[in-house]
Amino acid sequence: MSALRSYSRSTLGLLAVGAVVALSGCTPAPQTTPKPTPSPVESAPEPYAGPAVFVGDELDWFLPSAEDIARILPDVGEVGTPTPSLIQVSDGGGPDLSPAICSSLVYEPSLTSIGARSVTWTSAVPEQREGWLHVLQFADEAAAQGLMDTYVDAAQQCAQFAYGGGASTFDSTTAESEDGVRAVAGSLVIDDGFGGGHRLYQGYASVGNVLVNFWQPFSGEAAFDSAQAASFLRDQASAAQKRLVEELTANPPEAPASPPAVDPGAAWSTWDVTVEGIGPIVLGTELDDAIAAVPGAEVIRSEWAGGQTRIVSPDGAASLLLWTDDGATVVVAASVGFANVADEPREDPAALPAAGDVRIGDTVAEAMSAFPGGTSIRIVSSGEYLYQWTTREGEAIRFRVDRDAADPDAVITGILTEDATLRRLPDFG
Repeated sequence: MSALRSYSRSTLGLLAVGAVVALSGCTPAPQTTPKPTPSPVESAPEPYAGPAVFVGDELDWFLPSAEDIARILPDVGEVGTPTPSLIQVSDGGGPDLSPAICSSLVYEPSLTSIGARSVTWTSAVPEQREGWLHVLQFADEAAAQGLMDTYVDAAQQCAQFAYGGGASTFDSTTAESEDGVRAVAGSLVIDDGFGGGHRLYQGYASVGNVLVNFWQPFSGEAAFDSAQAASFLRDQASAAQKRLVEELTANPPEAPASPPAVDPGAAWSTWDVTVEGIGPIVLGTELDDAIAAVPGAEVIRSEWAGGQTRIVSPDGAASLLLWTDDGATVVVAASVGFANVADEPREDPAALPAAGDVRIGDTVAEAMSAFPGGTSIRIVSSGEYLYQWTTREGEAIRFRVDRDAADPDAVITGILTEDATLRRLPDFG
């Protein structure tokens, strides 16, 4: 019995040891804490590095405050509210100055612009003539910078110049930033030798496709800090350039969509006026190719070189004008309706192409709603009133109206589309 009990105790001991060993083998391994997976970090977009092209309401970024105007110019009175408008006075002519480049100082740079923002103010000169500042949008950088090159050269060459029998001067300062923004400001005195002439404070600055230009009449001796004014214009333009880069970095400009195919045999009333052209007529093509794109049309060519060519629909109900640059054969613009040319036909607006939903006979308010951010233009020399809308690519659609475009009930009498990058700059010799 003792042996049996001994065996039993031994057996129980072995079972106990085995159980301990078995239990120790079942003990779970220590758990490691998983490392958190880092969230993907969005990389910052590459800064916009394309052309510095401003359009529409981006021109507002260049406008100085009333306090700024009074700080850089003497004798400033009441400053008006900036407007998306432009008044062009001359027809491009002007006095002949020597050296010839000095004529740029009396040239109206807005004549080759395609958009503007303007502000005026009263001054203390006896004639109560106003001061003006224009922020001018050009079709591309080449146009604005080409003009600015001229003004920088004029500042260097026109410290003294001749007009008639008088001695004239432009006492100026040129300022340039590290990023290439340039500005010129000075006092312009034009003396014709007979007691007549002009005295103006003037300034210019440019970046990208924008040129800022101000002038204010003065009498007596100049009391103008040209260095302060040039520095202000330069810094204001540099700030606008930085803002444009930020805007286009966050919202890159979209590539223009390809125009849809057009049936040249369709009724002309179904054609669209777009930035590419009118119906099957594409801007930038040779005149003969543009005419060939409209089979069956009657062609009425101008009697003088550089004049407009009119093409008439096969049914005689509608016509278009094709515009070429002086001395060239490339179509730079096309228009329907009135265009301030001789022998204009009176046509039913319903038979003519339209700009989207905007037709001749609609109000300018409808054009402004469909094409926002444009400029109201008054051309004094020819008595014309326009509303012009533009693109970042330098294209323009111009609505001719029967009175000041500031009147929302002004009626559209003509529509023109233009590739303004094909415009030529004036030659100042």
